[in-house]
Amino acid sequence: MLKKWDLIKYILYRGQTYTRKLDSRVLSVLSQIAQSASKFANDMRLLQHEKELEEPFEKGQIGSSAMAYKRNPMRSERINSLARHVMTLTIDPTITAATQWLERTLDDSANKRICVPESFLAVDAILILYANISKNIVVYENVIKTNMMQELPFMATEEILMNAVLKGGDRQELHEKIRVYSMEAGKQVKELGKPNDLVERISADETFGLTKEEIMQLLNPAHLCGRAPKQVEDFIEERVNPVLEKYSNLLQDISVEVNV
Repeated sequence: MLKKWDLIKYILYRGQTYTRKLDSRVLSVLSQIAQSASKFANDMRLLQHEKELEEPFEKGQIGSSAMAYKRNPMRSERINSLARHVMTLTIDPTITAATQWLERTLDDSANKRICVPESFLAVDAILILYANISKNIVVYENVIKTNMMQELPFMATEEILMNAVLKGGDRQELHEKIRVYSMEAGKQVKELGKPNDLVERISADETFGLTKEEIMQLLNPAHLCGRAPKQVEDFIEERVNPVLEKYSNLLQDISVEVNV
């Protein structure tokens, strides 16, 4: 198997007359890697802001030069920055392939000697950061549970509505009431900074025919996520594990070090 630098030299120094679309195809693949990594990094940054997940933080690491308490997601931010660079580099070979003169011109060669190696090196750095984060990711389960339970009454309104209808309630009437109660509960949370009281509002309305205890039973996350857990298990078993097994000999030698 070609090593990283061998592959770069192979692409840089092969025959001069090959179609420049090859460069475009290669950088397109690298761009797709960058896109996926950037999406992961964006989600990490958002969830770290919510204090649900956190990328690794070294003992002596400084989160911010101005605010000592901060733990900025520096690895994820680097992934986003590098990925943006890789994605923009795909424009170079695209234009080169479209504007090449007859056999070739030197502007083609000069351009490719910049965009191709830079793309490979940037993706290499992205994958190092990606591996470091995913291997050492921190999960704050209690914060996740707290945030979820705060929003769950809103997300479970359809389940509450269906159970109220099964007890003889009028769907149209109850739907309107839930809409109004949801807006009022949302105001309590967003404008007044108070806890979500949607459950209390619904259980206090006799037309729903549901006690607070019955509603709380409906707020079990396991009853509201459908086939999501099984779909994740199937994806890992059918898609991820075969790839890991196929390249297990390469994965054993992977060791990453990130300086922050």
